[in-house]
Amino acid sequence: MSLANIWDIITKIIDIGIVWLVFYYILKNIKNNIKMVLIFKGVLLILIIKLLSDFLDLYTVGVILQYCLEWGPLAIIVIFQPEIRSVLESIGRTQLLGRHKILTIDEREKVVYEIMKSIEYFKRNRIGALIVVEREVSLQEYIEPATKVYADLSSDLLETIFFPNGPLHDGGVIIQGDRITVAGAVFKTSMNPSISKRLGTRHRAALGIAEESDAIALVVSEESGRISVALDGELNYNLTIDEFRMILIDALNPKPEVFYEAEDKKSVGDE
Repeated sequence: MSLANIWDIITKIIDIGIVWLVFYYILKNIKNNIKMVLIFKGVLLILIIKLLSDFLDLYTVGVILQYCLEWGPLAIIVIFQPEIRSVLESIGRTQLLGRHKILTIDEREKVVYEIMKSIEYFKRNRIGALIVVEREVSLQEYIEPATKVYADLSSDLLETIFFPNGPLHDGGVIIQGDRITVAGAVFKTSMNPSISKRLGTRHRAALGIAEESDAIALVVSEESGRISVALDGELNYNLTIDEFRMILIDALNPKPEVFYEAEDKKSVGDE
């Protein structure tokens, strides 16, 4: 095999690898965006119907679907431009090298302790709060316009920020690692039609950030004192303190590498 042939094979592998990498990040971000999931399902349904119409020789249906396939991409770009932009922004914010900061066990325990202490205080006194913990997807878009804090995480500071009628009370706090980065952050509210109309802006904002990122959004209702967690595009509403704590601990734990898990299982089996 000549050097030219080897180089040709390498370039094809790189070409295919880049295409699959792009598809991977697009699909990874689509799954957390409800509207984009609906678009994807709609396009898939049209393709299936088109194949059936061709197989059954349905002329009229085939012609209509042919026009849909020809002009559909342009219509989707125009109609769903905000959703497509949201997915592209989410891909651009993704940190390929992992979390903003890998917490040690002691740091994670301190983060959980300080957050839980403040959450219990908010619940007991019915003080509204929205606390967002950044994970792998950067929240820089929301950090830039918010009020900078850059302080060590503490329950006293959280309680001060969300003190009723305070200047930062209505916004959200963003935590990076074990530090409070900003307060008074404003997030896009979720447009999910299945959300109960009784839920207010905080819950919709929490679900909104959970739909477009992998952040953990912690909410305390000002009216009822109920606590909720928005994570991976879902809102876990009206949780007990223990349920809330377990979700927070599990979400903050580092994600295990599949390669090492498989290797460990293999080594155990070999023994």
